[in-house]
Amino acid sequence: MKIVIIGGGSYCWTPTLFRDLVLTPGLEGADIVLEDINPGHLKDLHACCRAILRQLGKEREFTVSATLNEAQALRGADYVILTITTGGYDAMANDLRIPYRYGIYQSVGDTVGPGGISRSLRNIPVVVGIAKQMEKYCPQAWLLNITNPMSTLTRCVGRETSIRCVGICHELYGALRHLQKMVGGQDWRKDFDCTTVGVNHLPWILSLKYKGHDAFPLIRRKMKKEMNSIVRHTGGTVMDSTLEGTNEVKFALFDVFGALPAASDRHLIEFFPYFCTREMKKGAAVGVKLTTIEERREKFTPGWKKNVRDISRGIKTVPATLSEEATSKVIAALSGVQEWQDVVNIPNAGQVAELPLDAVVETMGLVTRDRIHGLPVGPVPPAVLTQLRRHVTNQELTVESAMRGDRTLALQVMLNDPLCGSIRRFPDMAKMLDEMLKANRAWLPRFFKRGSATRST
Repeated sequence: MKIVIIGGGSYCWTPTLFRDLVLTPGLEGADIVLEDINPGHLKDLHACCRAILRQLGKEREFTVSATLNEAQALRGADYVILTITTGGYDAMANDLRIPYRYGIYQSVGDTVGPGGISRSLRNIPVVVGIAKQMEKYCPQAWLLNITNPMSTLTRCVGRETSIRCVGICHELYGALRHLQKMVGGQDWRKDFDCTTVGVNHLPWILSLKYKGHDAFPLIRRKMKKEMNSIVRHTGGTVMDSTLEGTNEVKFALFDVFGALPAASDRHLIEFFPYFCTREMKKGAAVGVKLTTIEERREKFTPGWKKNVRDISRGIKTVPATLSEEATSKVIAALSGVQEWQDVVNIPNAGQVAELPLDAVVETMGLVTRDRIHGLPVGPVPPAVLTQLRRHVTNQELTVESAMRGDRTLALQVMLNDPLCGSIRRFPDMAKMLDEMLKANRAWLPRFFKRGSATRST
């Protein structure tokens, strides 16, 4: 078995993904290949992965190699894991700073809103290019995507190539772990049975059973108690860290819609125009903090790099247990080791009857040998469905715009996006889009080629 990690020089993802692969029963004997465009990052992560094999005593069971040659990496692959970000922090800085000047405040900026749209436009042609390489060198392989924006990137692969692709996200796990604490459970995978439907970073739990009983009444009681215990101070809500909040957005939407959003508030807040406004203290009034590029550069990345260095030097002990990430379990199930049920992002084949076929939807799925079956959801509440239809439509337009380099379509996407509703002057939408395209021109060649679609201004 050959498993390739495209973006294998990721300080954030590769150590966890690799550890899970070598600890998952049934994957023994796999040849794991790291591929990246950055030789320095690739060298660091190759050393880290070799150290993980030594620490876990897996050197005789797995091989790990590294290459800058994408074709060489993909040749004969069975599974390809995708973890990339076209343009990196430099491009993402433009995604956040330019909309900020127009009054659009983004807590993450990688899925929807102007930042998520811009990130899609950069990533889609690159991801399609990788999938076309897979058609040439490993046409039967599965592509497991953990790159954002997950919905549009998973969709573009299915729309533009014959490669089978699944998007895998851990947001639902975080919500269920929190709910487990609320109700006093011990094991959320065993205790909970949920029906969920959505698009990535906007999944809705439509029903939830805890040990066989409807959990929503209990959660509502616990929710009110939790909300009453929130400590406030001038400027917003007290938070332990950037990545942790008070779940106020999640529970506020649950109270109104009767379905529970299952992503973190940092992601949810960007699907609605009401929470991250100047009047709401740019999200602080509901416990969400804007994460700056400077903070990501100075806090997140140094920590990830230190982790890699410490593992490589033997200073840090690698856990001999699997993480909560599902990627390795999905690969094992696709290989026929053992069936696995989890939340998946795959083309709609009827599991959500009210949404278009082939649109990428996030639901529970059953993974069996070489197949992933989306589990039927049943009726979707009309108000929830309205939210999902808007984003499914926008995702299709985004893919088309990215592939054609069409500014007019990109402007339509911006105008349809709820977060962009913070702009108060209609001409400013086109002006903002043009500024974002120009700022990231190096990663958007299709929008600047001769004969491309007309400018949006």
